[in-house]
Amino acid sequence: MKKSWHLDRRTFLKGLGVTCMLPYLEAMGKPLARYEEGMPKRLCFVYFPNGAAIPPVDSPYHKKWSWFPIGHGKDYQLTNTLAPLSPFRDDMSIIGGMSHPKSRHLLGHLAGDTWLTGGDLRGNEYNNQISADQVAAHKLSQYTRYPYLALSTDGGIGYKSRVSTLSFDHRGLPIPSEHRHREIFERYFAPGGGTPTNERRKSIYQGLKIVDLLMDDAKSLHRNLGSHDKQKLDEYMTSLNSVEEQVRRNEQWLDIPMKPFNADHLNFNVNPTVDPQSYLRTTFDLMILAFKTDLTRVITFMMGREDGMGFNDNFPKLALGFNLGHHAISHDLSDGHWEMWGKYDQWLTKQYAYFLNELKNTHDEYGSLMDNTLALYGSACSTTHDAVNYPMVLAGGKNMGVKHGAYSVYEDMPMSNLLVSMLQTVGVEKETFSDSTGTLPNGILS
Repeated sequence: MKKSWHLDRRTFLKGLGVTCMLPYLEAMGKPLARYEEGMPKRLCFVYFPNGAAIPPVDSPYHKKWSWFPIGHGKDYQLTNTLAPLSPFRDDMSIIGGMSHPKSRHLLGHLAGDTWLTGGDLRGNEYNNQISADQVAAHKLSQYTRYPYLALSTDGGIGYKSRVSTLSFDHRGLPIPSEHRHREIFERYFAPGGGTPTNERRKSIYQGLKIVDLLMDDAKSLHRNLGSHDKQKLDEYMTSLNSVEEQVRRNEQWLDIPMKPFNADHLNFNVNPTVDPQSYLRTTFDLMILAFKTDLTRVITFMMGREDGMGFNDNFPKLALGFNLGHHAISHDLSDGHWEMWGKYDQWLTKQYAYFLNELKNTHDEYGSLMDNTLALYGSACSTTHDAVNYPMVLAGGKNMGVKHGAYSVYEDMPMSNLLVSMLQTVGVEKETFSDSTGTLPNGILS
């Protein structure tokens, strides 16, 4: 039966001084021709700094707070650190043993510059190269409005050996990352891009929300949709509202500097004031929204800079009430330091688990976003900042033939083997990447 009403795929909701793109709805009919070759395939990289707590095997803290599981294969047991990921056991693989050969003898902090590049930073030269996400973006950008999103907690590029971005261009130069939620939301979720219009700027000052401005047009559209599309539109508007609400909350604090005071008698933090969990989760919410609207298919997110740089170093103080920052915890040798470090690793894991939960429970016309997304979580050094045995979790990609459920150790294998396998899995035809010597064995990625 021929539809009496059809919605164009490029339809936008419109309000005073703002327009906003829609996700796919059934009323749009058959997906665009670009999908005829198959479902969208996405890549996501999430990085945490300073390595992870890996107590010695003979330590009483090993079975509780080692980042890596106990045992191997499918029968591994999670410690407290990765326990928040237990609901996703069938959707993820824990990977150990890998590193970048040219970074193995570097200070772990410097190796952070090469996590997605495998570049050569030895000696006095800085010979970095293109990052895996940018290789993917070059191929996948033909399908999306934007080729990639490069996000971090600090924004910008930082400086050599202490970068604040995971993304590097074809010259090996760092690509600036973004971290201000309001600007990201305005720039990427309105087709005009750039700075807000005068009307939108006025509405911000008046305390209005984007979704309020769009509501009249949404109500008109709602009347013409089928019941399933009405539900999806309602869910989409709710997600927009949720993101904007948290952006507004975070924005109130980002530009308010703390007044200096004497805190010698208090374990107080005077660094940039933002609730870390809300901040990180709002970034994850924006990433989900970007994938859901097919804004881009490649995203990197640096949860913190190496070596105590940036306000992320104070997250343990703000989130858990510790008296040390992240970098200091990673060097601490006092009694109980393994547990403190492990608890912060666990807190970071909880944030990644939040992201995976949103990926798994958010759907587009091809099903769960998780099933069509490869999401790698990890760091460029292990305990004591050694640039070997990278702690990593690969999740998602079920519809791309990825086979999860095990903990595998690839002793001294170049991480580039994993990266080239990920590229191939999302349809990027690369036989090699950086210093790869092959692809990932054991059938995780086909």
